[in-house]
Amino acid sequence: MKKIKLYGIMKSLPVAAMLVLFSVLSVANAAEKIVIKGSDTLGAKMVPQMAEEFKAIKAKEGVEVTFEIAAEGSSTGIAAVIDKTADLGMSSREAKGTEVSKGLLAGVKMKPIVLAKDGIAIIVQVQNPMDEISRREVEKIFTGDVENWSAINGQSGSISIYTRNTSSGTYAVFQEMALRKRDYASSSQKMAGNEQIASEVAKNANGIGYVGLAYIGTPGVKPLPVNGIVPDNPDYPFARPLYFYHDANAEMRPIVKEFVDFCLGAKGQEIVESVHFISIL
Repeated sequence: MKKIKLYGIMKSLPVAAMLVLFSVLSVANAAEKIVIKGSDTLGAKMVPQMAEEFKAIKAKEGVEVTFEIAAEGSSTGIAAVIDKTADLGMSSREAKGTEVSKGLLAGVKMKPIVLAKDGIAIIVQVQNPMDEISRREVEKIFTGDVENWSAINGQSGSISIYTRNTSSGTYAVFQEMALRKRDYASSSQKMAGNEQIASEVAKNANGIGYVGLAYIGTPGVKPLPVNGIVPDNPDYPFARPLYFYHDANAEMRPIVKEFVDFCLGAKGQEIVESVHFISIL
């Protein structure tokens, strides 16, 4: 019956009015799309779960929302905001001065939104006899000052170091916080993401690496308290904020703002805690 009425209305409308009607109907039926790029720490688990929950809420309201999420490192997220290929950039570090300057030259003002807090956890295989580690031992291992476990835990074996790759915000933050900006050991093996590091450490009795809190429960690995402080404690030595970046010079689209507000609200922060990050509430 509705189709017949609509057809009758359309027959009586002039061509210009029909074009407007088709335009309105097309917009009403189009899905809202949010593009998010950047950090694997945020983008592997937490943000996708937030996106799915948000989509479900909007679907009940009759609004279809789709997400494009690419988790390839903090540098890629900040670059995507600058070149306007993403609504939000995920980053596990603050934007560098060079990135801020590049953005300003492109007319983009980089603005951070703290989404959650994370601890960069030191993990070893479950068979490793260590139950904790000191900051100084972390520095010695990851810079290559110490190359054999015998100098750390008395058990002989060449240490296998697993780190993030150079486009990762975690790579840069850990270098600054744990290594006092010293270079990583030349023998360190660079991995694409947290999951890969956890997987490699789980298979290697001599392995050590670092991951976000969402990965400390990976089978076969155990996190080591640093100076006696566990990684999900706000006083943990290698704790850091996690960010969304956006262009403050451009008005945020309503659907994007609604998603950000959701992430910062009670339901979004429940997801933060469910993947073992630290809520900002």
